[in-house]
Amino acid sequence: MATKYRDIQFEVSDRVARVTFARPPLNIFTISMMKEITDAINSLLTMADVCAVVFAAQPSTHTFSAGVSVEEHRVETVYQMLEGFHGIFRALNIVSKPVVALVAGAALGGGCELVAFADIVIATRSARFGQPEIKLGVFPPVSAVILPRVIGEKKAREMILTGELMTAEAALAAGLVNHVVEDNELEKKAEEVLRQLRQMSAPTLEVSRRAITQTWGLGFDEALKRTEDTYLNKLMTLKDPQEGVEAFIAKRLPKWKHK
Repeated sequence: MATKYRDIQFEVSDRVARVTFARPPLNIFTISMMKEITDAINSLLTMADVCAVVFAAQPSTHTFSAGVSVEEHRVETVYQMLEGFHGIFRALNIVSKPVVALVAGAALGGGCELVAFADIVIATRSARFGQPEIKLGVFPPVSAVILPRVIGEKKAREMILTGELMTAEAALAAGLVNHVVEDNELEKKAEEVLRQLRQMSAPTLEVSRRAITQTWGLGFDEALKRTEDTYLNKLMTLKDPQEGVEAFIAKRLPKWKHK
């Protein structure tokens, strides 16, 4: 299934939803483009068997994304800009599918924030990451929340306060990236990761991701209480966890119903 948009390509195939940025040369996010991305993500609410959302860029652009349009940071459009950009992350949280980012070239500003939010990031050796907003006199709200959890407080502060770029190898060492591959092996590695996710129950993946994100900022006891509640009252109301246990006991592969 493919849906027509102006600045992105969106396709759902073999249980994977793929959002491809198609706004050359730098895939700069405009308000209209961000609304397209959010609309595509929201369409997944009715697709229970989708196991992952992949973000990538058209190979011809040579950039993952250089971030949100600078022109739309002006006072007269900044509210709509933040609403549009943050709407992407809110939609991803509601859908709660695993997010995979495939990064070739630069992921800057909003592009880097999307990388920080992703669950699995695969980057080419030539990829670069950075939060240069400070050089414009502003800061990245999403990364201010997420980046310290992903790469640690000190490194996140350095990234946000200096605006300096990070190589793919440095991003891997910091924990911003999961895998670094040669430029011609990005899709091959992506398929390896997606093959693993396709073997899982899609709703179990969703609940597991929620269990991770819903405990941010909580103390241990409260966090454990939340995950216990999720396990008992959300996970165990599904059919797939029961099928998974029975399959293991019977020494057979599970037959997921994705419900």
